[in-house]
Amino acid sequence: MHPWPTSCHLEMPQGARRTITNFPSAYLGRSRTRSIGFPFCCLIRRLQFPRLLLLGVTCHAVVCSLWRPGLEGSASLLHLHSNKSNPEQGYCEREVRLASSLDFWTLSSENLIAVLPIDPVKENYVRKVKNCVFSIAFPTPFKSRVHLVAVSKQVLEDILDLDLSVSETDDFIQLVSGEKIVLGSIPLAHRYEGHQFGIWADQLGDGRAHLIGIYMNRQGEKWELQLKGSGKTPYSRNGDGRAVLRSSVREFLCSEAMHYLRIPTSRAASLVVSDDAVWRDQFYNGNAVKERGAVVLRVAKSWFRIGSLEILAHYGELDLLRMLLDFIIQEHFPSVDVKEPNRYLDFFSTVVSETAQLIALWMSVGFAHGVCNTDNFSLLSITIDYGPFGFMEAYNPDFVPNTSDDERRYKIGNQANIGMFNLNKLLQALNPLLDPRQKQLAAQILEGYPILYNTRFRELFKAKLGLLGKSKGDDDLIAFLLHLMEKTEADFTMTFRQLSEITQSQLQELSIPQQFWALKMISKHKLFPAWVSQYLLRLKSNMNDSDSERRKRMTNVNPRYVLKNWMAESAVQKAERNDFSEVHLLQQVLRRPFQKHSAAETAGYSSPTPSWAKDLRVSCSS
Repeated sequence: MHPWPTSCHLEMPQGARRTITNFPSAYLGRSRTRSIGFPFCCLIRRLQFPRLLLLGVTCHAVVCSLWRPGLEGSASLLHLHSNKSNPEQGYCEREVRLASSLDFWTLSSENLIAVLPIDPVKENYVRKVKNCVFSIAFPTPFKSRVHLVAVSKQVLEDILDLDLSVSETDDFIQLVSGEKIVLGSIPLAHRYEGHQFGIWADQLGDGRAHLIGIYMNRQGEKWELQLKGSGKTPYSRNGDGRAVLRSSVREFLCSEAMHYLRIPTSRAASLVVSDDAVWRDQFYNGNAVKERGAVVLRVAKSWFRIGSLEILAHYGELDLLRMLLDFIIQEHFPSVDVKEPNRYLDFFSTVVSETAQLIALWMSVGFAHGVCNTDNFSLLSITIDYGPFGFMEAYNPDFVPNTSDDERRYKIGNQANIGMFNLNKLLQALNPLLDPRQKQLAAQILEGYPILYNTRFRELFKAKLGLLGKSKGDDDLIAFLLHLMEKTEADFTMTFRQLSEITQSQLQELSIPQQFWALKMISKHKLFPAWVSQYLLRLKSNMNDSDSERRKRMTNVNPRYVLKNWMAESAVQKAERNDFSEVHLLQQVLRRPFQKHSAAETAGYSSPTPSWAKDLRVSCSS
């Protein structure tokens, strides 16, 4: 019996009870709105800098000048156009134009450094860091020429208020490669710890990432900009602080793909590659090869993760733990009252609920993160830190995308259990701040996680099958199909997609056209007719529904294209020859994963996995 269906046996933390009694329903999960919705006119501020000032990151004298309070630039500075002579035009009705240059576009670190303590040691060398949340760390520029591989037009325009033409400027290349920083921002590396593969790993931190500032856009949203692969920090341990092209292509494409699959995620704004040599032993077998260094500019509302709190609790830095928690709640959890004595319970309840939601969403598209360590689990319940991920091709609950995962801890069918494990580690970090009654309530909140997860899993898979309303047999119908898919090794994505496209009459006659190759594979199982009979009977119970409406509804939730490993690998192989055409093609296709694309069909993105890709492997090496 595979671990996916509704029975889904979840690991419980040691000593936890398995039933919830006398528990306030409010703690079972609160939703929150992550974007701030106030009018743009409220954001107009004085320009503190007439031009964007780019400073060389190797100029260490800059550190002292930037460190003085009050020098940080404000965010959300846009070119505005208004006709003041028109009395009928309201103050908030100004025409907003995207910035055509970086002249008046600024970043700021003030929101973080004004509240959270910074490492007093300014030198950038690997060390044990204590009693702070961030260390100042400047990116290390590449020595060779830098080439822009790709940009996300949507991130530039919708999040960063930048016209696409800005990406063609030298200022932009220097910014996104880490060669220069913006005056008004202090680049930071975040201190955190975590459990890696279930084992306490002590200090980790941003070993090759630099938070170069926060931008507030015209919607009033704050976005943290982070360079990945931009050089060493105090948290680099034995690493070189770099990322290579192959892993950077995968992260750039997948973070954008996940967004368009409607799954909470960090975003990727740009990808650049250099000719600097970076040596990697990809499969840890002693065969290191020379690769090219690359940098991704990625953005998120926040990069705080479970490990951000674990490190403070572990070292007994409880005042700082409380300070950081209150800051996170104030900035990112508007439904939680930071003055409320039970605020940490409310915070934990929200994280539990939204983590269950996130992992159920992963499962609904066959996504396996690959490295579900606590340092890779966002406190905002978004998908972060793309490494050896994989979209499942042939359905297999034991699918492991990461060849470094020898014990198969992070197989796709175990992700819900890992969510429970990680949330338990989060609770352990919160416990020093909770009184006995709050600890008891928090344990009950965690006990509610399996119900939350299973409920959302059921809802998502019912939608994937086009089922409306409720029926006591729905769980069995879902489990039955997954069983047939497992036994026939049917393609996960295309099975659901083809069920969205085939007509009920074709199913009823069991005449599966050749174009529905994934369904034809399942139809070879002797129990397929029995499942079809149950499915069609269940569809009849959909009130006021038609077959065309069912198919329309299902094609809107079942993607035709996901970033399968072989597709990413094909793009990577070409990119390593300086051919970025498939990176751009995949960008275009994955922006509309639910729509059929002629170019994607020609490339075989909805066809069976090609034979050359059957044994593709991905590891933690990046």
